[in-house]
Amino acid sequence: MLVTANKYPSFDLSEIVTDNDLLYRAFQPLQPVKAGNIVPDFNLNNEYTLWQRFSHGAETHGPVSIRQLLNKPLVIAFYSRHWLNYGLQQLIQLDALQAEIKAHGGNLLIVAAEKDEQLSKTAWENSLSLNFYYDVANKIAEEFRVYSDNDPVWNKFSGIDTNVPLLATYVINSSRQVVYDHIDTDFTGAFPVKGILSAVYESALIHNNKKSA
Repeated sequence: MLVTANKYPSFDLSEIVTDNDLLYRAFQPLQPVKAGNIVPDFNLNNEYTLWQRFSHGAETHGPVSIRQLLNKPLVIAFYSRHWLNYGLQQLIQLDALQAEIKAHGGNLLIVAAEKDEQLSKTAWENSLSLNFYYDVANKIAEEFRVYSDNDPVWNKFSGIDTNVPLLATYVINSSRQVVYDHIDTDFTGAFPVKGILSAVYESALIHNNKKSA
C-alpha cells in the first residue's frame, strides 16, 4: 500500500506572529454617531460636479451656498442605489417631508455614496425635489461612522454585495452637533417623521433665540 508522508508542509504554530492591532481593525464593528455627538470634520465642497439638484423631477443648476445650507438645522440622509427599493422609499419619504422641514426652519441634504447615472431617471419617475451631494470616497459617511471598510454592510444584510453607507438619517444643528439619529437596520419600522420634524423645530428655535440674544 502506498503511503504518502509529509504531503503538506508542516508549520510550527509558535512561529506565527499575530498583529493584534490589524485583527482589531479588521473586525471593528460600525458604531454610528448618536444624538449628542459632535461631527467636527463634516465638510462640504462647493465644486459643482459634486452636487445634483432636482425640482419636481427635472435637474436644476445654479450656485451652491454651503454657508446658507449649514446655517440652519440640517437633515442629512445617506443614500445609495444599492439599497434598491429600500433606498428609493427613503428618498420618496424625505421628498414628501421636505416642505415641512423647511417650514420648521431646517434644510435637507441627501449624501450619495456614488455618482449615480440612474438618479436622473429615478428623480423624474418619482418627481423628486431633492439636493444630492456626492461623498467622494465616503469621507462624510466615515465621519458619521455609517461606513467602514472594516465592517462592510454585506456582513449585516443579505442581498447587497457592495459596501455602501447604512441607510441613516440625522439632524445636526448649526454647531454640527447631532440632535437626532435614525438607522432602520431591519426595515420594519415606520419612517420617523415626527422625530425628525421635532428635532428640526427645536434646533431652529434654539438657534434663533441665540441670534436674538
